[in-house]
Amino acid sequence: MAHAGTAHKYTKKLIAFEHASVSSPIKSKDAPNTLLWIGGLGDGLLTVEYPTTIAASLPPTWTLAEVLLRSSYNGWATGRLSRDARELGECVKYFRDLRPNTKIVLMGHSTGCQDIMEYLVGPDAKNHPPIDGAILQGGVSDREAWDDMLKSDGEKSSFREIVETAKKMIGDGDERGILPMKGNMVAEGLGAPITAYRTYSLLAKGGDDDYFSTDFSDEHFGKTFGAIPAHTKTCFLLGGEDPYVPASVDKAALLQRWTRIIREGSGVVDDTNGGVVPGAHHNLNGDPEEVVQDLVKRVVGFVESVEKNSDSVSAGSRL
Repeated sequence: MAHAGTAHKYTKKLIAFEHASVSSPIKSKDAPNTLLWIGGLGDGLLTVEYPTTIAASLPPTWTLAEVLLRSSYNGWATGRLSRDARELGECVKYFRDLRPNTKIVLMGHSTGCQDIMEYLVGPDAKNHPPIDGAILQGGVSDREAWDDMLKSDGEKSSFREIVETAKKMIGDGDERGILPMKGNMVAEGLGAPITAYRTYSLLAKGGDDDYFSTDFSDEHFGKTFGAIPAHTKTCFLLGGEDPYVPASVDKAALLQRWTRIIREGSGVVDDTNGGVVPGAHHNLNGDPEEVVQDLVKRVVGFVESVEKNSDSVSAGSRL
């Protein structure tokens, strides 16, 4: 199936694919606001279906572009969130320069949510261009998902051994080394040879990817969610049937907890459009049309609320 759009080359080797708008065209003198979509582990252009539906449903003052990073497809296995965040910064700067004085919202799916958290509150956050909004769709804990999936003592023991092997390799100065594939349930399950660093980052408590685990204290979350800047309005979207969230977790209560912590840090959360999406799975591929449309309606409602805010961050206002 052909998909009409524009490929924006935002660095020498990376592009963002902007879906062609099917809405009534806006006046040529007006540049559209931009929703930049970032996929999860293994995702690339058009691997998740719902962004195409969002692009076709946005008001004419908005457009959606899917962002390719070096971590797209299997690149995540040798990458890291800090690199993703730097590349996102280059993409945001590109669209800021292309469309001055417009709004930019980042929308992440799965590990795309970790990328956004790293962008907003990671060690290098002050060097990233500001954004007007962030949508976190399917932000889940890889560590807790794997722990929940493994049932037998043998599986759990093998899993711990993988994490310990990664930790030892890092300690020996070999964080870029690839863990053995044979007998490595993580590498086999995710379909890619993985570095020691990324294995530990994804699967160890407190690893760099470990933003969404539910067993952290409020004090810990205060340093992450509580540090999201007030000028970046936030929206959580979590599938009611997301299989990567342990059944023991109350999804609505979890989102309420994160929302409270953001607000205690003076941040802004849209819990009118955000929340648990009934019937939705992790990436919604194959979900009923009414479930996908529920997600789309929430995203459209969020970007419209961001647009109504007359205070737009500028390219250099908060660097």
